Amino acid sequence: MERSRLGIPLLFARDVIHGHRTVGPIPLGQAASFWPEGVLRLAGIAAREARADGIHWTFTPMLDIARDPRWGRIAEGFGEDPHLASVMAEAVVRGFQEAGLHTMAGMAACAKHYVGYGTAEGGRDYNTGEITPTTLENVYLPPFRAAAKAGVATVMAAFIEFDGKPATANGEILNGILRRRWGWDGVIVSDWNAVAELVNHGVAEDLPHAAQLAILAGVDIDMAGGAYWRHLPELVRAGKVPMAVLDDAVRRVLRLKADCGLFDDPYTPEDAALVEIPDEHRSAARELARRAIVLLQNKGGLLPLRPGTRIGLVGPLANPAVRETFFGTWTLDGEEQDMTDILSALRSHPGPKEVWHAVLPDEAVALARLCDVVVAAVGEWRHRSGEDNSTTTLDLPPGQTELLQYLGKIGTPLVAVVAAGRSLALEPVLEAADAVLFAFHPGLESGPAIVDVLMGDAEPGGRLPVTFPRCLGQVPIYYNHKNTGRPVPNFRYRYVDRPDSPQFPFGFGLTYTEFEYRDLRIETDADGLRAKVTVANTGTRDGEEVVQLYVRDDVASISRPVKELKAFRRVAVPQGTEVQVELTVARNDLGFLDGEGRLRLEPGTFTVWVGPNSAEGLEARFRFEP
Repeated sequence: MERSRLGIPLLFARDVIHGHRTVGPIPLGQAASFWPEGVLRLAGIAAREARADGIHWTFTPMLDIARDPRWGRIAEGFGEDPHLASVMAEAVVRGFQEAGLHTMAGMAACAKHYVGYGTAEGGRDYNTGEITPTTLENVYLPPFRAAAKAGVATVMAAFIEFDGKPATANGEILNGILRRRWGWDGVIVSDWNAVAELVNHGVAEDLPHAAQLAILAGVDIDMAGGAYWRHLPELVRAGKVPMAVLDDAVRRVLRLKADCGLFDDPYTPEDAALVEIPDEHRSAARELARRAIVLLQNKGGLLPLRPGTRIGLVGPLANPAVRETFFGTWTLDGEEQDMTDILSALRSHPGPKEVWHAVLPDEAVALARLCDVVVAAVGEWRHRSGEDNSTTTLDLPPGQTELLQYLGKIGTPLVAVVAAGRSLALEPVLEAADAVLFAFHPGLESGPAIVDVLMGDAEPGGRLPVTFPRCLGQVPIYYNHKNTGRPVPNFRYRYVDRPDSPQFPFGFGLTYTEFEYRDLRIETDADGLRAKVTVANTGTRDGEEVVQLYVRDDVASISRPVKELKAFRRVAVPQGTEVQVELTVARNDLGFLDGEGRLRLEPGTFTVWVGPNSAEGLEARFRFEP
């Protein structure tokens, strides 16, 4: 740097997606926690660890709404719901940035991929998507708007094109919506090589033309494409790019470097990097992982496992040699030796009488005849989801379903622990197993967190951030769909061979206790909506419930979703007690945006549901007079 002409410091960036040394659950698992406080804390830990390694800028959060689990990068986002994704967007941005970009506890976040990347047709990564203007405004833009409002330092333009315009060259969404309408003035960066790929899209004739299109659209940094440094000088000299446009881009990048404190001190102390992961970092990752694990089935109350049980641990993901798969996608700096696998965590727990282990299928079947309960760890390898890892099936990898079916026929109670980076079609798993835990990829503390839930030291705290289909043929499937004109009895308008309903609805998750909802009361005023409900724990254990509020605009000037999540709250309810829960919806959140981004607040009746998931709950109606 000292030998450069102007002595401008370097800005180092890295994909610190769901942790640095302390790897937490994949973002889809974080969304399942419905616990933004824990997500914020993990992001803050990642910022401190990465900054100690000399990293100033991370390419997260990914805010692409995803409705097709074939798309591998669904693992990297927060699911199908705009409100949940918006809440998590704010949490991640605050976690990385609120200590100050110039401190050793903060770093610049990046909201990506702006916008619509999750609409890739067929779930094929980098593919084209089609988005109507009202869907763009009400589904795909809100998480980015939340990130911008939270002060995110940077935004990454998407690979994808829709309506014939690649996002990297789309001035309407970059300069128009992001900068002018929202008033955001941070740095816009292209995705990897995306400026050069404007030639592949067929909108640029060559690399100089691609550079011209991108910088005029608002892209400040050309990541790895080489178009800017090769061709911007000649484009400015030729008058094809105004000097003022280049100056604005340079000014924003220099301001980011200044905000990161690099002009004051561009170096990181040599002794700053972590040697050992602190216990408080592990504790935070473990707590978030426990709250990301979703209990999908629990026949006969098999879970939690009773003390004194002889446990047989089997399945391909139970092998300690492959424990790194629980890190999940986009783990660059987590180290396998820092992990505790499920087997070690079970054997160190005082509850089981004995813990036996088998790797090979034949050994697993033999072991199942000897133990009191079988725990089968199955699911996707970490590289089966993530970028450039789309699939044409939502089944477990080959051989795993057959193993569960063999084990299920033996008669020994069977628990399936499923780790994956996407929703899966689990009908055969549910038929074979007595209990099913869906863990996503829980990260560094996978083993201890899973064992905490198995043995009842913690509740399975997760709720599904995506709808789970019965089979691949239902995809794309999501809860906040439109009603259509023919939802009428005895009219065959959907499937003839399967139920139309999903396997599990958005927001679903069982607990080890029972909750009862009653006394829903709705109040409205100039500020919006307040819903009050009583939640009683009628079961045998203390527990936590995620109380969810959904709203439908019954009659509007455009068709609206059948219901939309507008608020949620995680509450602790001791056994035998009840709590009063209040949820609020702001006035503007009872409206919608038209295709030009204008807020529409329309009078009329609304239906509201408050309950444990998107398919159950108490119902009430109210009239909204804006």
